[in-house]
Amino acid sequence: MLITNQETKINIKYLENLSLTQDEVKEVMEGLTSIPKSLPPKYFYDALGSELFEKICNLPEYYPTRTETAILTNASKEIVEITGICELVELGSGSSTKTRLLLSAYDSLGKPWQYIPIDVSGEILKNSALQLHQQYNNLSILGLVGTYEQALWQLPPSCLPQRMIIFLGSTLGNFTYEQSDDLFNEVRDILTVGDYFLLGIDLQKPADILENAYNDSQGVTAEFNLNMLSHLNRCFDGNFDINLFKHQAIYNQEKTQIEMYLYAQKSHNVRLNKLDLDVSFQENEPILTEISRKFNLTKMQDFLASHKLKTVKYWTDENKYFALILTQLI
Repeated sequence: MLITNQETKINIKYLENLSLTQDEVKEVMEGLTSIPKSLPPKYFYDALGSELFEKICNLPEYYPTRTETAILTNASKEIVEITGICELVELGSGSSTKTRLLLSAYDSLGKPWQYIPIDVSGEILKNSALQLHQQYNNLSILGLVGTYEQALWQLPPSCLPQRMIIFLGSTLGNFTYEQSDDLFNEVRDILTVGDYFLLGIDLQKPADILENAYNDSQGVTAEFNLNMLSHLNRCFDGNFDINLFKHQAIYNQEKTQIEMYLYAQKSHNVRLNKLDLDVSFQENEPILTEISRKFNLTKMQDFLASHKLKTVKYWTDENKYFALILTQLI
């Protein structure tokens, strides 16, 4: 489905096959019947989940957003000087808050150009697109509502000589090594030689800083995590009682990753009617809902290079908590 507003130069395209696929159903069923249990992080992001994540980004303990914002504030002008005018494609755009620093730098060139935000939340994407158009006179927007995989393979030919794919917010940390490898392969195959890929990564740091960031004092991250169960109830006609689960995030030092869990507070059963699935929980049994890997900057540059994405330049904050890496396909 395509929603077009000619006056504001905004197109919003709802990609086909957004309904649950057999693979996604299998993923949930296998996750809830495995030991330990797990769930795909994509189920965080219904409308409420997306709103809660925006709140998380503004929490005092949650350093990634403000740190990456500070880096972008200092680096955006230089990024534009390096790449010149280009079409921007953003994976997981959300409200495009941080991205506006880049958008402002590109718009200052005074030339027509295009931004393609990709997000699973159509409501947030539409709202941000309308706000962006009011702010940038030279900008056309093609919003793609769907998953990264759907959107990348349905990208139209670039309307400009060069394209840059943007993946900010340390979201790569939610991917396993194998999933990261697949994503970089897709990025490499979609870009043409000379195109750019801009990546934000959360760097390794002391465990207390990390655990505080994912166990905030206001309980917003807990609400965000528990909302996944409400989302599953709607998707699969389930009867998860969120009051029977408790949020906790821990840092796995060996794997250098945050692991976010929901722990059952007592033994009970859950029914998901659309899956014809009954799930038993023991007291204190966990569900792994998310990993957030923390990276070594040098190793990440080597990993990108193995996918023909050569580092042009990188930027970090003074504490080396976070890094922004600009690469170019060779």
